[in-house]
Amino acid sequence: MKIVVGLGNPGQEYSATRHNVGFMTADVLAGRWRVDSWRSKFDALVAEYREAAGSILLIKPQTYMNHSGYAVGAALRWYKLTVDDLIVVYDDLDLPPGRLRVRSQGGAGGHRGIESLLVNLGKDTFSRVRIGIGRPPEFMETADYVLGRFGTAEIPIMEPAIKRAADAVEAIIKYGAVRAGNEFNK
Repeated sequence: MKIVVGLGNPGQEYSATRHNVGFMTADVLAGRWRVDSWRSKFDALVAEYREAAGSILLIKPQTYMNHSGYAVGAALRWYKLTVDDLIVVYDDLDLPPGRLRVRSQGGAGGHRGIESLLVNLGKDTFSRVRIGIGRPPEFMETADYVLGRFGTAEIPIMEPAIKRAADAVEAIIKYGAVRAGNEFNK
């Protein structure tokens, strides 16, 4: 079994914000896999996809970004999985908008959702798909930027990037993070 976590914030007011690209990617995967029955479990929305190779659990933590590790840790413990079975998708300020970066481990890089995962899981060896959202303009606070919606010029960049992030998750599941990184980190 694999667990795919899309990081974001719950609630309609955050649904289309830069900080919710992880949720958006989970929704793309759910659509591809024809999974439409999300249920509440582990302080998260959870949906299960079954394929010949095994089950994949999609998770959208409902604990807000900064406490995502609680929900993810509870799911890993319940299913008796390790961090090696985990793929996390999230936004990254340090990448240009639409740019992807796949990694098999690493630090938080200032991302509070990832910091929460590292604290709650105790290891950094989970696969990641980072989706670039770029840096805010100088006049804007970072929190306002990540919690803001994409501008008109960003939408044609970000919509395909979110679909490519879903492609990257599927590649990690099939081939592992190293091979997926070789393909998507170009």
